Amino acid sequence: MAEMGMSVAQYSTFGSIMTLGGMLGSLFNGKMADIIGRRYTMWVSALFFLVSWSTIAFAKVFQFMITFGFSLAYAVGTIISWRALALLGDIPCLLHVVGIFFIPESPRWLAKLGKDKELEATLKYLRGNASADDVSQEALEIKEHTKLFESLSENRIQDLFQHKYADALIVVAGLMVLQEFGGTNAFSYYAASIFEMAGLSGTFGMVSIAIIQIPATITSVLLTDKLGRRPLLLISALGLFLSTFLLGLAFLLQELGKSGTIVALLACIGMLGLPIAFSLGMAGLPGVVMAEVFPINIKGTAGSLVTFLNWSSSWIVTYSFNFVMLWNSAGTFFIFTGIWILGILFIARFVPETKGRSLEELQTSITHIM
Repeated sequence: MAEMGMSVAQYSTFGSIMTLGGMLGSLFNGKMADIIGRRYTMWVSALFFLVSWSTIAFAKVFQFMITFGFSLAYAVGTIISWRALALLGDIPCLLHVVGIFFIPESPRWLAKLGKDKELEATLKYLRGNASADDVSQEALEIKEHTKLFESLSENRIQDLFQHKYADALIVVAGLMVLQEFGGTNAFSYYAASIFEMAGLSGTFGMVSIAIIQIPATITSVLLTDKLGRRPLLLISALGLFLSTFLLGLAFLLQELGKSGTIVALLACIGMLGLPIAFSLGMAGLPGVVMAEVFPINIKGTAGSLVTFLNWSSSWIVTYSFNFVMLWNSAGTFFIFTGIWILGILFIARFVPETKGRSLEELQTSITHIM
């Protein structure tokens, strides 16, 4: 921060500015998905990514490197220039644009529009070797449940707050807010600074995070349908609790003038434990649960609302993080520790298991309409 000539306020504003775009986009993404479909909405999103990365590549701002906390950038950003890294960011966006050509439209969105032939064709594509009878039966169930939910209410923001949607809204909104108020985005945006504050190399820390995050994510993907969403979320929250506690302990010992070796070791374990624990569950599963529990008649509007809550929470945390660290670095991480204790209790009490249940069965159960 000092070497770039930025104040704490400037550094915090820059680090959190991406979340403002997320907040703005979340206001429109749900309605857009309802109108033009999930597939074309992803195209629009990919085009925005292409323009954004290209703009960064030809801009005169160096500091964006600090804000990009994902695995590839952690590793590659230590060996190539920021401009080259921004251009590399275009590559997955281009692959995304091409890949969308091979992604079928959402069956339930097709059912909502009454496109029966396209619905069955999509199910045949997705189910592979399933028999025609099985596909027809699944299509019939989807159409019946879609019709049922469409008759309950319109897709308006005020409809979300009816009692029948309360459980689904509490579960998803709680997970989305917890995901951000637990500090995970702040840790990724300011990872290099945190490592350096603990007496470690920022470059070493970023490369280490990049290396361990990939197998952690693969493990999560492999275990999601075996263990279930709820157990993985609990494991993830427990790991984040332990990691933030170790970081708080490390900075507390540093304030007390204890050995730099102990501080560095605890901070290293905590910082490397964060991406592992986050990748195992809290990184992706809140989005999976959101897609599963909201019925089709409110999915677009509800998705926009909880996504806005997610980005808003992210902005609050990423903007305030450096100010709170100036107040008390150990206290900052102990606050996050307390949040993850509440998170564990929340997941154990409110989050249902969705493994092995059809979307129609799950949504009917959580809305208590039958």
